[in-house]
Amino acid sequence: MIRAAGRVENKGRPKSLWTIGYGGRTPAEFTSMLKENGITTVADVRLRPDRASMGSYSRAKSPDKGIEKLLSSEGIEYIHFLELGNLFLDDIFDIAWKRRYAALLAVSGDILLERLIMVASYPQGRVCLLCAEKDYRSCHREEIARAMMEREFIVHHLM
Repeated sequence: MIRAAGRVENKGRPKSLWTIGYGGRTPAEFTSMLKENGITTVADVRLRPDRASMGSYSRAKSPDKGIEKLLSSEGIEYIHFLELGNLFLDDIFDIAWKRRYAALLAVSGDILLERLIMVASYPQGRVCLLCAEKDYRSCHREEIARAMMEREFIVHHLM
């Protein structure tokens, strides 16, 4: 790996990233999709994973419960990326959250995406962004995916 201008690059290998939403999926279906696609690390981009309405997908105080237990039982690593959470989604007065989130990434993307780029650039393993919405087009992970594509990542949305 080469680190240049704030980016991590793997010479000779395209960088890939996957995305998934757990909404409407059973834990078994969710983990099966991850395993079928060779996902080794889940990058949780929810602002408050501790508030998930479905217990299997909530981040508990202890890693032997909730989403961390679900993933670790399948041999999948869990990393929470608080800095990529959608700050604008819960604002009842903001109907343009997607535009505002995209603007945030446009201005501060290099800083906000730095850890994700490093983790997703490791030559071993596959990283998958996680949020609640089943359809990425209704989720801020679409904006994250777009920003990663601008940084030469190939993005695959698991539907």
